[in-house]
Amino acid sequence: MSEEKTSVLDRIASAVRGTVSPTVDVEEQDEKAVAAEEARSKSPMNKLIEGSPVPPKNGDLIEGKVSAVGRARVFVELVPFGTGIIYGREYMNARDILRKVSVGDTIAAKVVDPGNEDGYIELSLKEARQALIWSDAEDAVKKQTIMSLPVKEANKGGLIIEWQGIQGFLPASQLSAEHYPRVEDGDKDKILTALGDLIGKSLSVIMITADQKEGKLIFSEKGPQEKGEKEQKVSRYNVGDVLAGTITGAVDFGVFVKLEEGLEGLVHISELDWGLVEDTRSLYKVGEPVKVKVIEVKDDKISLSIKQLKENPWVSASKKYHKDQVVQGVIIKYNKHGALASIEEGVAGLVHISEFATEDELRKALSLGSSYQFTITLFEPKEQRMTLSFKKKE
Repeated sequence: MSEEKTSVLDRIASAVRGTVSPTVDVEEQDEKAVAAEEARSKSPMNKLIEGSPVPPKNGDLIEGKVSAVGRARVFVELVPFGTGIIYGREYMNARDILRKVSVGDTIAAKVVDPGNEDGYIELSLKEARQALIWSDAEDAVKKQTIMSLPVKEANKGGLIIEWQGIQGFLPASQLSAEHYPRVEDGDKDKILTALGDLIGKSLSVIMITADQKEGKLIFSEKGPQEKGEKEQKVSRYNVGDVLAGTITGAVDFGVFVKLEEGLEGLVHISELDWGLVEDTRSLYKVGEPVKVKVIEVKDDKISLSIKQLKENPWVSASKKYHKDQVVQGVIIKYNKHGALASIEEGVAGLVHISEFATEDELRKALSLGSSYQFTITLFEPKEQRMTLSFKKKE
């Protein structure tokens, strides 16, 4: 090997040896590293860095004093981060407010660019105002703040009201008993007309939902005060009480019964009668007196029953019918499981669709209002359950 090559190899070997310690104590190195880190963390410079305020980033709300007002732009001192600027589209969006701003005024704004090409922190007053409004909205939800707001519009689902420039919704279900639309036949156009009568009026409401992402505000006229009064009234009633009331409204899912001034209870459609109820409005009219039984008391709500004041037909049926008995039944309703056949008032059983090839075949074989012979395949009067078979009869 030439002397020149040997010299090069020697220099490489020497460099490698200089970068590798012949003996390494890992634990000793770790201890030294920890000690060095502790010393660094305690240094005056590190403490100064850690104590420094964090520079603003996109979306942050920041406050500062107006340092200059120019043509279509406002400068804001954001100590110690530099100077903020509101200009261009952001100025136009908030120009009505910014025209009233003077040097020395303190304003809150939202960062939209933490450092533009000119070195300014770009700010938005409009976005800051929106953020503050939604913050106030969330606070109002927590505190259940009562506010008086005018009704702007009405639709078939409820009312449109406005709060601090944001439109909110007051569902009809959240209206007080005084303003809830009581429409006898449940006609949606009549409900809309009744709700329309509230346009222009101011209602005392609370905010129950504030969702900034969805831009959604939901209100309720059933405020804490009204709820507290209702709870106090409801607490005077007990399950099992039999009361006299007056029908105040009929809806698809039941009827409302007035028990006293400012207190109504609901009789669900399933509690109106032992027999099948298709139309609540055909059974009861507004203003009609009725006797009801209290079946549930919960918070500010009271649930009632009318059918429980009548004799339960399943009790007498338990003594007359049994499994495998052939009975006469009238088809009273179709559903997704088959057809319901009534063997006497309030006692009905299901003829399952599986006995037929198709739903059309079931409807051809068993027409509404017609009477047929069936065999009882399941009979549980305590659970008010019965199944019938059309095939077994054949």
